[in-house]
Formats: sequence, structure tokens, C-alpha cells
Amino acid sequence: MGSSLLITLREGLEIALVLAIIVAYLQKTGRGDRLSAVWAGAGLAAAACIVAGLAFHRLVGEFEGKSEQLIEGSLAIAAAAVLTWMIFWMRGHSRGIASTLHSRIDEAIDRSFVALAIVAFVAVAREGFETVLFLLGSETASNSGTEVVVGGAIGLVISAVLGVLFYLGSDRIDLRKFFNVTGLLLILFAAGLAAKSVHEFRELFELEGGWYSEPVWEITSGPLATGWTYDFLKGLFGWSSDPERIRVVTYFAFLIPALRFYYRKPAPSTASPTAIDTAPSPETITVAAETASAGQR
Repeated sequence: MGSSLLITLREGLEIALVLAIIVAYLQKTGRGDRLSAVWAGAGLAAAACIVAGLAFHRLVGEFEGKSEQLIEGSLAIAAAAVLTWMIFWMRGHSRGIASTLHSRIDEAIDRSFVALAIVAFVAVAREGFETVLFLLGSETASNSGTEVVVGGAIGLVISAVLGVLFYLGSDRIDLRKFFNVTGLLLILFAAGLAAKSVHEFRELFELEGGWYSEPVWEITSGPLATGWTYDFLKGLFGWSSDPERIRVVTYFAFLIPALRFYYRKPAPSTASPTAIDTAPSPETITVAAETASAGQR
């Protein structure tokens, strides 16, 4: 549940911030009558993400044996790759997103109701489909669909509340620190997914008997082998009570360079001012907060 809560809290807040910027800008420019298009686009995007997630979950659930191992391994590595790319992309391509989003809104309004709805749809759908992918990867790591749903729902509720506070001008929330902390936790989660994928592929190809298949440790009892603590650590960090050597090696081979690059001072952004189909990053929060606050004056 911890991993799915973290995912939806992070991704849900990014969606909420984008919507807050759009809504505040429309209100500020006296075009509040166009808000219905924003909600229509956002609603369609949310529905599309939910349908896609349920369909894929049902499809995966019908596979067993080697087919299941192939799908779970592929899904885990895909989620880890996209999640890591998202974190680092946001660190290097963050400036100018809010202002360019305003330009896209102006262009959409000049065209039609549908164009504005498409802007909102794309903004929400991009993060939404990423969230679906991460949640499916989270389920393969925790083996509990119920926990994934409950944790995901809690994360969305919290992100929605924070989004409303952001829109109302509550810039006392230290969003930069929030994104830094969740970014670190998501890297740990991605490392667990990468290790999980190697485990699934090893079982798929029946690679047994080598040095890589021997367990590094074996814990048979206690909170690290069973119970809530074990489930939490397994779902969020990819913990295993009897991990094979190749799994542990993969975990740290992914984690160490990722952390090194994450804490390295980011290079100056070279992003194109038209690359606005992403949620705002911590560096954009100050500009966005001023926009949201101005919309309330």
C-alpha cells in the first residue's frame, strides 16, 4: 500500500498543480465560462486511464506460469525505466512550463471548446497513464491488488486536497522539499522494480544452479519475513526475505548510479519552450503559485 500511495500522491499532485494553473489562468483572464471544457477534458482523461488500467489488469490476471512471469517482468522493468526517466527529466526541463501552458490555453480558446478540452485531456492523461503503469508495477511487487487500490485512493485524496490548497494560494507548503523527498523514495521504488524484473526473468528462463541464483540471506520468521512490515518493505522497496544474488546486485547496480545523478547539480535547462506536455516540477512551483494566487485576487 505504501508504494501505491506514494505513486498516486506524487503523480496526483502534479495533475492537480497543472489543473490549478489552468483554472487560475482562466479565472484571472475573465474566461471562467470556459472551465467546463477543462473539466470535460480532465474527466475524459481520468476515465480513459481507469478503463485502460482495468483492462490491462484483467488481461494480465488471465495469464499463468511463464506468460505471467514474462508480463510481470516486462511490466516491472518498463515501470522502473519510465519512472526514473520522469524524475530526471523534470530536474532538467522545468523552466518556462507554466508560461508556455498559458500560451497553449490562449491558442485553444481561440479555436474552440474542444481544443481547450484537449489541452486538459493531454495534461491529465500523460500523468494518468504513467500512474496506471506504476500501479501495475506496484501490484506485481506487492502481490496485493486490494492494497494497491486502497493506497492509491488515499494518495489521490491527499493530492486533491493539496491541489485545492495550492489553488487557493496556500504557498506555505514546501513543495520543493516534498518533491525532493518523494523523488528519492521513487528511485528506491524503481530500484526494487528493476530487481523484481530480473527475478521474474530468471525464473522465466529457469536459470538455476549458478552463483546468481543462491540467496544472499534467508529470513524465515519475524517482521522481515511476514506481516505488515514485510508487505510494506516489499511493496515500496522491493524487499525479499530470500533474495537471490542477481536480484541484490541488480538493485544496487540501479540504485547507486541513480542516486549519484539525482543529487548531482542539474545542468542548465535546454528545454524547448514548447515542451509543455508535462507537469510542473519543483522549480516551477514558485511561478505557478504566484499565478494561482493572482487568480484569486
